[in-house]
Amino acid sequence: MPIITVEKPLKEKLGDEAVDSLVHLINQTQSDQKAELVELVGEKFEQRLSEEMGKVSLAIAETEQRLDNRITEQVGKVNERLTEQVSNVNERLTEEIGKVNERLTEEIGKVNERLTEEIGKVNGRLTEEIGTVRVEAARNHASLIKWMFIFWVGQVAALLGILFAFFK
Repeated sequence: MPIITVEKPLKEKLGDEAVDSLVHLINQTQSDQKAELVELVGEKFEQRLSEEMGKVSLAIAETEQRLDNRITEQVGKVNERLTEQVSNVNERLTEEIGKVNERLTEEIGKVNERLTEEIGKVNGRLTEEIGTVRVEAARNHASLIKWMFIFWVGQVAALLGILFAFFK
């Protein structure tokens, strides 16, 4: 606060008490003016701050919008590329599956041919063996009947011999 000095002629005319009252009045007025000035400057500052904050908010909103647009654009591009890549992979996968199916069909055909050949060979050998077994079974059957007949004839002869010996 500035110091106010009163000149000697004014001090002599007004007196000490009046000078003190005048100094007090001037100081009070200056203090009131300072308070009003601070209030006015504060109001102006708040108004300017509000205006600047509005501009900053608007700039932020515009930047957000631009960023949203760019993000949407980039996401669209990425989706397009991803769809294209998935399509390419699906095409290649379909081609490869087709090739594998062809090879598998070819191999299955070859295996079927070999299996048919082997089954034919086994069937031929089995038929030969069955024929051989039948011939041997027939020979054994004939031999068995021959020996059974010889045994029966021997038994009948022995029985007749016992009967003749018994009845004589």
